[in-house]
Amino acid sequence: MLVVCGFSFFVHGSAPEVSLMESRNFVAAREMVAGGSWLIPTMNHELRLAKPPLPTWAVAAVQLVSSPTENLGILRLPAALMATLLVLFFWGLVKELVANRAAELDAPGRTAWLSALVLASSLLVITTGREGQWDIFANSFLVGALWLLVRGWRSAGSAYASFVGAGLLLGLSILSKGPVALYGGLLPFLGCYASRLNEERAGLPSHKRGALLAALVALAVGGAWPLYILYHVQPAALAVAQTEVTAWRERHVQPLWYYWNFFAFSGVWVVAALAGLAAPYARRRLTPFLPYVFVLGWLVFSLVLLSLVPEKKERYMLPLLPPLALLATGALRYWETAFARQQATHTDRRLLRFWAGVFTLACLAAPAAMIGARLPGFGPTTLRFGATVVVCGGLTLLAIRGGWQQRPAVLMLGSFTLLATLITVLLPAYPHWEARHGEPGLRRLRDARHQPAIQGLPWYSLKELHVKQVWAAGRAVPLLPKMAAAWKLPAALFADTSDITGAPALKRRRVRIERVDSFFLGRERKNGKWFIFLLKPKR
Repeated sequence: MLVVCGFSFFVHGSAPEVSLMESRNFVAAREMVAGGSWLIPTMNHELRLAKPPLPTWAVAAVQLVSSPTENLGILRLPAALMATLLVLFFWGLVKELVANRAAELDAPGRTAWLSALVLASSLLVITTGREGQWDIFANSFLVGALWLLVRGWRSAGSAYASFVGAGLLLGLSILSKGPVALYGGLLPFLGCYASRLNEERAGLPSHKRGALLAALVALAVGGAWPLYILYHVQPAALAVAQTEVTAWRERHVQPLWYYWNFFAFSGVWVVAALAGLAAPYARRRLTPFLPYVFVLGWLVFSLVLLSLVPEKKERYMLPLLPPLALLATGALRYWETAFARQQATHTDRRLLRFWAGVFTLACLAAPAAMIGARLPGFGPTTLRFGATVVVCGGLTLLAIRGGWQQRPAVLMLGSFTLLATLITVLLPAYPHWEARHGEPGLRRLRDARHQPAIQGLPWYSLKELHVKQVWAAGRAVPLLPKMAAAWKLPAALFADTSDITGAPALKRRRVRIERVDSFFLGRERKNGKWFIFLLKPKR
């Protein structure tokens, strides 16, 4: 389990460039470490209240331990650890959900273990677990809370410790991204667990006090920071809350069917996921291994709730992955058992061969993509390409053997090996792919920030600097117009124009302006150019 998590979340952790969401989180963490408030976060010296602070605290804690760093592999460690925790929590949750399955099939132990491996190697979990932002924290704590809730409900005693732990994890989920995970993950799960879809709902009434205790703990922990913010900066907090509510209706608006391809985000397990979703095929076959109707209802209910919200993004589908991974695992477990006992039907054999065909195409596509991309260090004459051809060639033979000899365990092992190979060999190509259209020799802010003339001075910007550029600057670059008369001279000023003599913010002060440097916002000139000025008092 830990080996799979290592490949999925930790290997080449610094490969992709910093994303927009990561920039916001990392800038806020950097300012905490630099002496800012941990309870009232700032981003570029402005209040940052749009997201709860727990993921930012985690990054800031890493910076305190490792010393301030811009190494993305280190800054992404909290997210990778939370993704690993998500997998382990899910392992525990599935153990509880399948505990009463048929013992002769070894379902309780193997199904839970395999479902955790499937989740750890699912595409969306991998991409989210490698990015230092909020979603992986919120969903990881949520799955942990679900595990402890089910454990408490299935207990013969009061199980108050389980309910207190569940409430604590729910509170931490709220502190990670507000009520988003609760809406997309907790509400569907509880609705299905308390309904007739759940075969074991009879034990719920005896644990009403435990559930109430969990709710109170969750509200106390999750509500502590919002109440603190309301008390200290109420106008700003209310304005941000209104903006966030409006954003759910007006920003990133997508049609109702935007999430129709959610199953594709299971990655290498897409065939098993589709088989598990096909109720006429799967219900009778998968029920001995897992509570099929309950898991399918959990997934569908969550999908409906997420689809009803106008604002949609791919990472918002993360609550769908746990039930989807469990359905895919049910299909894998059924195929294992059916083929081992020679009870597989004609449809089962066709599905396994189809999986082998898809797997073979993936193996052939990897070296073909390396040739087509034409990236330095990944061409046909490189060691990486040779290693990829050897491994993918071996896996192709393995897939053919597994498909035509009806050996699902071989295909499962091949899927894990293919995933580890692609991450190890191809992920370092990501920076080269991002830079493929770049113009060589362009000066960027990471270069210009070392300009000797501006060292040791306060930095300001005439217009708002994009947060990714603020991260690249290595320090805050607050807006000069918002500083009123508080800014001091000499100072460095960043502007998107080469002539700032008419800027209203400068007219109120007697300043001497000297242009000392410039930089481009991206790898191409068309992305825009900014200039750096040295401001000194006139004598």
